[in-house]
Amino acid sequence: MTMTENRLPRMDNILLVVDDLQAAIAFFTELGLELEGQTTVEGEWVDRIVGLDGVRSDIATMRTPDGHGRLELDKFHTPKAVRAELQDAPVNTLGIRRIMFAVNDIDDVVARLQKHGAELMGAVTQYEDMYRLCYLRGPEGIIVALAEQLGNTSVTDILGNP
Repeated sequence: MTMTENRLPRMDNILLVVDDLQAAIAFFTELGLELEGQTTVEGEWVDRIVGLDGVRSDIATMRTPDGHGRLELDKFHTPKAVRAELQDAPVNTLGIRRIMFAVNDIDDVVARLQKHGAELMGAVTQYEDMYRLCYLRGPEGIIVALAEQLGNTSVTDILGNP
């Protein structure tokens, strides 16, 4: 098999473990993601995949409007979810820190997400003449970044697109 044949076809989803599944669904729905489906998983096959015993988890899959990105929201009933770090860990903590979404009107999105408990971590800030950006802390301490492109030039245009 050549390197070309063995290329990664896509990133399928990002898992976010949450305690309040309905609040997380409402938050990401307000952001603009669409609920693709919900189910409960349990049994030996799940235990073997994740390396835990006795797993029972409710899962909701959220899809971006373009259909290319997905979040998997999981509420673990057994074993109970554990918190390995502070809920309000700063953005420079090692590990996955944030998920960024492109938006058309950052001020509108921020206002709508704040109604679901989101808090700005800093301020909505403009980067040159390309973007308005911000970080918000959402449910379960999840950091969501928003980017509103202002013109036709993007960071990809400047850095190059391989």
